[in-house]
Amino acid sequence: MPHKILPAARERLIEIWEYTEKEWGDEQADVYITGLFDRLDKITQTPHLWKPVEHSDLRGVFFAKYEHHFVFFRKLSDTSLGVITILHESMNLPDRLDDDVTRNDER
Repeated sequence: MPHKILPAARERLIEIWEYTEKEWGDEQADVYITGLFDRLDKITQTPHLWKPVEHSDLRGVFFAKYEHHFVFFRKLSDTSLGVITILHESMNLPDRLDDDVTRNDER
C-alpha cells in the first residue's frame, strides 16, 4: 500500500530536515529522513502497527512512532494511506494535530 504525503506533513518533513541539519549536519538529516521514510513503508505494509487516535473528531486517524516523532495518517482508499502530519514527541500533539488536519482540509 503506497502512501501520499499531504501538505502539512510535507512542511513538517522540511522542518525536521532543516532542524536536524542545523543541529547535527547534512548527513544526519539525510539519515533521519531516510529512516522516517523507511518507517512509512513499514507502516503501510503492517496494519498491526497502527494505533487509533482516541478522539471523536479524528475517527479513522492512526499513528505510529519513529524515533522521536509520531506519524499521523488515515486510509485514503483500500490501496493508499495519507500522511497527515509528523510531530515531535515534545510538541503539544493534540493542538498541532488539529491544526495540521485543518490545514490539509483547507487545501
